Amino acid sequence: MAGGELTGNSTGAPPQAGILEGVNPIVYTPSNPITLFIVQAIIVIIFCQLLAYPLRWLHQPRVIAEVLGGILLGPTVMMRIPGFEAAIFPPASMPVFNNVANLGLIIFLFLVALEVDIRLFTQNWKAALSVGMAGMILPFGLGFAIAWGLYKQFHVDEAIGFGVFGLFIGTALAITAFPVLCRILSELNLLRSGVGVTVLAAGIGNDVTGWVLLALCVALTNNSSGLAALWALLCCIGWTLFLIFAIRPPFIWILKRTGSLHNGPTQGMVALTMLMVLASSWFTGIIGVHPIFGAFLVGLICPHDGGFAIKLTEKIEDLISVLFLPLYFALSGLKTNLGLLNDGITWGYCIGVIVCAFAGKIIGGTLAARANKLLWRESFTIGALMSCKGLVELIVLNIGYQAGILSETTFSMFVVMALVTTVATTPMTKLLYPNWYQKKVERWRKGEIDWDGNELNPSESLQGGVKKGVDTQIRRLMVHLRLDSLPSLFTFITILSPESVTKKQIEPETPEGESTEVIIKKRPLEVHGMRILELTDRTSSVMHLTEGEDFYSLRDPVVNAFRTFSQLHDVAVSGRVAVVPADSYAETLVTQAHEVSSDFALIPWGESGSMSEDQSFPVTADTNERFKSFTHLEFISQTLEKASAVCNTGIFIDNGFGGITKPVDRPELQRTKSAISIRNQADVAALPVANKSHHIFFPFFGGADDCVALRIVLQMAKNPHVSATIVRINSDEKEKPATAKSAAASTTTTSEPATIEDKSETNKTVVTSSPGTTTTSSSGADAKDGALYATLKSSLPQELASRVTFSEADVPSGKEELKEIVVLAQQAVGNTRDNAGDVVVLGRRNAKKVAEVGSSSSAAGGVTDLKNTVGELAERLITTGIRASLLVIQAGGRGQA
Repeated sequence: MAGGELTGNSTGAPPQAGILEGVNPIVYTPSNPITLFIVQAIIVIIFCQLLAYPLRWLHQPRVIAEVLGGILLGPTVMMRIPGFEAAIFPPASMPVFNNVANLGLIIFLFLVALEVDIRLFTQNWKAALSVGMAGMILPFGLGFAIAWGLYKQFHVDEAIGFGVFGLFIGTALAITAFPVLCRILSELNLLRSGVGVTVLAAGIGNDVTGWVLLALCVALTNNSSGLAALWALLCCIGWTLFLIFAIRPPFIWILKRTGSLHNGPTQGMVALTMLMVLASSWFTGIIGVHPIFGAFLVGLICPHDGGFAIKLTEKIEDLISVLFLPLYFALSGLKTNLGLLNDGITWGYCIGVIVCAFAGKIIGGTLAARANKLLWRESFTIGALMSCKGLVELIVLNIGYQAGILSETTFSMFVVMALVTTVATTPMTKLLYPNWYQKKVERWRKGEIDWDGNELNPSESLQGGVKKGVDTQIRRLMVHLRLDSLPSLFTFITILSPESVTKKQIEPETPEGESTEVIIKKRPLEVHGMRILELTDRTSSVMHLTEGEDFYSLRDPVVNAFRTFSQLHDVAVSGRVAVVPADSYAETLVTQAHEVSSDFALIPWGESGSMSEDQSFPVTADTNERFKSFTHLEFISQTLEKASAVCNTGIFIDNGFGGITKPVDRPELQRTKSAISIRNQADVAALPVANKSHHIFFPFFGGADDCVALRIVLQMAKNPHVSATIVRINSDEKEKPATAKSAAASTTTTSEPATIEDKSETNKTVVTSSPGTTTTSSSGADAKDGALYATLKSSLPQELASRVTFSEADVPSGKEELKEIVVLAQQAVGNTRDNAGDVVVLGRRNAKKVAEVGSSSSAAGGVTDLKNTVGELAERLITTGIRASLLVIQAGGRGQA
């Protein structure tokens, strides 16, 4: 028989060329089920991702999108299309789909247990026990009560008695979704609050108790007699004790020997852990308890020391969350038929189940929290959070459906209840516990205000404000700590911090006496560092936060390096770590600046031009990419906008500041005729910076930003290694021909580009910009700015006179203005080879550009770009490639006055 004549009745080999031989790619064949499974997985993932994106903007967890995707693909919507079920989800293909989904469920329950830190429960056991028990007993009782009507009206399996059915319904209403609860708390920034700690601790106890009750339900269902169920439970208890006392100690010993406990699990340790998960799941499955309980138990015995649980989660979480878990919840949705809720009685029971779920949790949790002396509003918030069901509820419902405890109608009712309670959790929490109320309670508990919001010490606040307004020096500096910006931050702090100790000779009162030396200690600079880690949807990211920000503030290497450097340089220092979503970076930094009463907030521009600090590819981005990231530009813009009401702010764009020049591209392999190895060439020690000088160029236009920048430049110039050129920019409104000789004192004629003419006697500079024309100096700032400029110039200390040069420059207004200023900057900085780096200081909204910076964003339709973010002059200097770093300063708080 010819190969092209192969038919379905043939006993020969199936066609190997697939669709090239006319084979339908989505027809299920038992010998090759992977083809249809891939199609099913693609459809499920696409549905889930498309639904997750809009729901994310509504602050809903991803599980909602996964369940809704399954419901849309199921008999409620898509399976009503003729031929859809037979083509995409034929019954014969579901065992393969079910096996893959349940394997993902087993590993996911292991991750859920890894997320549970029993230490949090033990540290807050009183509140956790009372809130957890009250949040379970009342909904369990309400569930058992409504179970009677559900059993009589909808139950179809006579083998299931009311006792087992009522136990399951009570458990389903009493359980709380701990993983989803963690994500909601982290998104609302409540994890470290009293409300968050109470809810998490209670949720841990609630979660573990719920799984125990569910195991009891399954054991009673899967065993024909009560004696067999008792034996199953005893075996489960014995297995738990075996894991704790026989498996956990040698497991931890192996982790320590391999270095996996503190350095992250090796591939072999990941394999060993997965073998433990599968073996434990197999055992709990064969004794009549669901396999997920075995995986959950292994997760509970894994240590949290050294961040092992977090690092292990990072190894496996993405594949589970993106592929396996959507398949399981899609499988759940395929079983949900909302079309069965088709009469008043059914909907009445459905609404009754929802009411019982809300009432039991909210009332029980609220009363227990209030008994622990929390405020009423905090107590209601705890009750609302405890009502969250989420994915754990759906897992419980699927187990009950597979065990025959729930009918299809009852299963659909409880899926609706799980969706409603999960969707409502975030809005209820925001309504009951808004940000303004959180801040009020925090200040009230600190004793700063009374309950009506009145300041308890208004005189101290007023004195502090007056003092801050009079003192123009930077005394409290808040910096955003980034790993890639530490060298430039260290250099900046060194320049700003004054000498902490000075010695003064006191002459004797009598000729016979001896002079004495007195040590005068100046007030040190206070630097408050804030390092931000991004909080993502990943489980490991949430675990970073639940482990405790205080823990990371003590252990974070960047914060510790910053703290050590500052202390060695006589700087008062504090540092902390915050784990927040990317869109909260700006608010977090400004809030920290406000809390520490910062005079100046320094925000470094990332070396890679992104908010991420991933150093797996430590190569600096080129200029074209570094300043084009929309997320980073938006972060800088939001920070400047929010900080305008709090304190002065600076954006520091590093370009070799501190004497470190960073490569732009990946280093190339250099081949030479020398016998010296490449390794030896690469390991040549870098010599210390011989020339530690810095030169600052500052064009003064006038305006609030430039006035603040002028004071900061003079403070930096107090460092003996710093020199500065301060140029007052006078823009000409019109050009005049050269006239009388009497004007020569204020004008000059030249055919060269704009240059600074420094006359040491008068500290005055006259600049001409175009050939054959003469420009006349005119005031570039109002009288107030001019007075400030003249005052600071005339009162310049003697020790700074040799290093700080005041001058003036006349530049034409219009398009040539920026070009001429760039030329001035290029003449002033970047000309000293091998020094420690020069800086150009700019006011973001100087008097000549304030309209452009403030309004161009709105005129461009809200588009954030480099020009709108740092100003037109800073953008021109960056694109020109000036050989100096940039410090763009914006006045804020009292600095705007």
